Amino acid sequence: MRLDREKALKLRLNGKSYNEIHVALGIPKSTLATWFTGLELSSKARERIHKRVGAGSFKALLKRNKNQTSLAIQRSRAIRKAASTEVTRLSQRDLFVSGVNLYWAEGYKRPILKNGIERTYHPVRFSNSDPDLIKIFLRFLREICKIDENRITAEIRIYQHHNPTVLMDFWMKVTGIKQKNFGKIYYGVSKSSQHKRPFNILPYGTIQISVNDTKLYHKIMGWIDGLKIHAAMVQW
Repeated sequence: MRLDREKALKLRLNGKSYNEIHVALGIPKSTLATWFTGLELSSKARERIHKRVGAGSFKALLKRNKNQTSLAIQRSRAIRKAASTEVTRLSQRDLFVSGVNLYWAEGYKRPILKNGIERTYHPVRFSNSDPDLIKIFLRFLREICKIDENRITAEIRIYQHHNPTVLMDFWMKVTGIKQKNFGKIYYGVSKSSQHKRPFNILPYGTIQISVNDTKLYHKIMGWIDGLKIHAAMVQW
């Protein structure tokens, strides 16, 4: 028997995989497959080969998944970057529609009731935790609704782990609203969301922007009604 074949046979009987024998002796795997046809292995050798092959397959799978994840991240970043260039500078019309849609989604819309009777006083209130959404809505109030700066007020809701001074400074910079127009800071979460969110999911707390203007409230609600009508119109 050839010396290299004898060595290969011993390795195989000891539970070495084709790949291990190929690396150790430099013998092609196709040759090994021919040599070992019909070779019976001990249960211990078969178990080792099975574990070795399984581990190799698992490592290959992890590597492939890692590469696929990396490629997916690269593709998603490229898509987002390309999509961002499709949005140009907002026109006044764009800002108008954006502001109305934001209030439709996040603004206070329920009529104020007392003893089951709707009150005639309705403020404009918009709450959110996203600084960018707040900036857009404030542009809507200032540029589209022409609201005087002194009429815009704000309140902050924070959590026990927050620093109120830091968040006050943060929201003043984001909004451009002077400190005198901020109300008191509220702690805690609403009853509806209590114990449902991780404590750190809102790193800046939430802010409520308010304008005490019943006419503006009804005007915005009318704009929302207009959007509903035109959004539902389908041309066949």
